[in-house]
Amino acid sequence: MLINGKTYRTVWMADGLIHAINQLLIPAEFEIITFHDTSEVVDAIRTMVVRGAPAIGALGAYGLAQALQQLPRLDMDAIHRIKSQLQQTRPTAHDLAHGLKYVLDHIGPARTLEEMKALAVEAAETYAESSAKACKQIGAHGNALIEDGARILTHCNAGALATVDFGTALAAVRMAHYDGKSIFVYVDETRPRLQGSKITAWELAQEGIAHAIIADSAAGHYMRSGDIDIVITGADRIAANGDAANKIGTYEKAVLAGENNIPFYIAAPLSTIDFQIRSGGDIPIEERDESEILYIDGQRIASPTSPAMNPAFDVTPAKYIRGIITEQGIFKPEDIKTLADRHA
Repeated sequence: MLINGKTYRTVWMADGLIHAINQLLIPAEFEIITFHDTSEVVDAIRTMVVRGAPAIGALGAYGLAQALQQLPRLDMDAIHRIKSQLQQTRPTAHDLAHGLKYVLDHIGPARTLEEMKALAVEAAETYAESSAKACKQIGAHGNALIEDGARILTHCNAGALATVDFGTALAAVRMAHYDGKSIFVYVDETRPRLQGSKITAWELAQEGIAHAIIADSAAGHYMRSGDIDIVITGADRIAANGDAANKIGTYEKAVLAGENNIPFYIAAPLSTIDFQIRSGGDIPIEERDESEILYIDGQRIASPTSPAMNPAFDVTPAKYIRGIITEQGIFKPEDIKTLADRHA
């Protein structure tokens, strides 16, 4: 991704240390943060220093590889405990479980601790690289859906910072921009953590892509007014029937898009599909702390005695989704079942 004229990735590992862009500080500051052990990785995922399903999938892979480097002896029980500790940080996103499983599967043939350590780092690097390549392919396939002059609505942040690089929904936007298409992006602010106004808008500004931030509740107005041509969002987990969990508020956008005959697409790598879950009703929905609703930047904005409820995700039924943009092409939700059968 392009940041201040230089290229970066969201997360990477070097000399046993994990480095990542601190997303909590954007757009006010740009900082690279370093993680030294599992506790720091766990805290980073839980507090959303690093967020976005593919990004935490890669961080989880690196985190498990790093933890293995620090084991004094071969202890599979300890390895599985570390995996479980990392996986429990964000229960909705499937990529996290996918990244951890990838590393665990690849260390299986090892006979010694040293061999296991080497295989773990190699697996984590391979996972991160393949994730970035998948997102680039998602961008190429998604670009084909975006016409010159298109006005695009997105929700939350499905950009490079939500992945290792390129993004999912924003990968398509980036590729359209690189192709010289004249496009405009409506950026949902995305309450309560404002990932749209803070992160997506910042990424678009870095690339010089025309955009404007809108209140979450304004999307329907622009759809009804004929100002939006296509909606593309990311996803944190997709069920085998094509139902998709994404940042809270996505379901509303999909229903409104359907009512206004606007195509609604999900952009996500195949690693986001949970072939073991039959429908969206089986996807666990993370409930985050009520303070995210009641406070902004440490300042309480709500009635002083009122509680809040804070589901982090909602589920969009497959019937509202025109297509799912993956690295292998664009699939109708009902075609996901075919992919699921291959993974059975």
